[in-house]
Amino acid sequence: MELANRMSRLGTESAFEVLARAKAMEAAGRKIVHLEIGEPDFATPPHIADAATEALHAGETHYVPAPGIPAAREAVAAFLERSGRLRTSPDRVVITPGAKPIMWYAMLALCEEGDEVVYPDPGFPMYESIAAFVGATPVPAPLREENGFRLDPAELEALVTDRTKLVILNSPHNPCGGALTKDDCEAIAAIAIRHDLTVLSDEVYWAIRYDDAHASVLDVDGMADRTILLDGWSKTFAMTGWRLGFGVFPPALVEPITRLVVNSVSCTSAFSQHAAIAALTGPWEPVDEMVAQFRRRRSVVVDALNAVPGISCVSPGGAFYAFPNVTGLGVPVKELEERLLADAGVACLAGTSFGRYGEGYLRLSYANSVQNLQAALAAIAEATAEITASL
Repeated sequence: MELANRMSRLGTESAFEVLARAKAMEAAGRKIVHLEIGEPDFATPPHIADAATEALHAGETHYVPAPGIPAAREAVAAFLERSGRLRTSPDRVVITPGAKPIMWYAMLALCEEGDEVVYPDPGFPMYESIAAFVGATPVPAPLREENGFRLDPAELEALVTDRTKLVILNSPHNPCGGALTKDDCEAIAAIAIRHDLTVLSDEVYWAIRYDDAHASVLDVDGMADRTILLDGWSKTFAMTGWRLGFGVFPPALVEPITRLVVNSVSCTSAFSQHAAIAALTGPWEPVDEMVAQFRRRRSVVVDALNAVPGISCVSPGGAFYAFPNVTGLGVPVKELEERLLADAGVACLAGTSFGRYGEGYLRLSYANSVQNLQAALAAIAEATAEITASL
């Protein structure tokens, strides 16, 4: 069977590939510490699961409006205003099965063949993959360690051409853990306004930040009419398997995006949207407790990595990933990823899984227990000592 040419432009997520190899090794009897997959290791809070169960028993098992049930759209708008992030109206909110569809719908609706999409590199691999698939030209914007893995507005503007249609931001950032500052956002917003660009602001990790308040281009006057906010329930409420996301769109995009929903998934499951409402309106303590655990783990991981000869690691400002510099080990990162899995029983990801500017770095998810993290870090120290001794 001959595939369409466009399939050659569609990438994948290396995290799932490494997870599959690690699971196969576990099935064969190996003990593996999982630092590859990007999801909270906490259970969904009980009040959220209870709301879904109640909705199921109440018969919420049928089709609902494509952009989401009114109560869920209202809950999102109210939550964004209550949390100080954005004042918007429910009719600009679209609920989707996971947040990835927001990326697909935005690029399908906006990008013609040959339009350019500027995205962060290292960055979530779907940005480049989806842009290429829809026929746009992906343009990587490097994130540099010396700039705290934040997008440099001057470098961004140098990449903008008359074909640039969309700029993708992600803060706090996967895989590097960097977080944009207020000044960064103001400078990026000025570029978007000056060049009449649309911005896709991926803020799925907004609640998982450690030192500074969350900053967004949406804080800048005028940006709400040219910015798509991408968010969801997966990271904030430990609901990855629920597949729940939302986008907040400029008014002109709501109807086209809704049409794309109708043509692809029809709607997001009814009962899960009632769980989504419970998450947004219920107690916030489970989120605070989760972030406190991540903060503790961040210290454990960063301190241990900086004690390993040949490795250095900046402290991430948000999300739950460490992105250590491993150039001092003298080994290509893909080879290092494979050797750590095979020899040390530690599943992590090469920085090149997130773009070419990830060479020289690893991504470690610290969504695991402190005990497992300490065991993994000890194994990394031992394995890297053997690697450098053999060079």
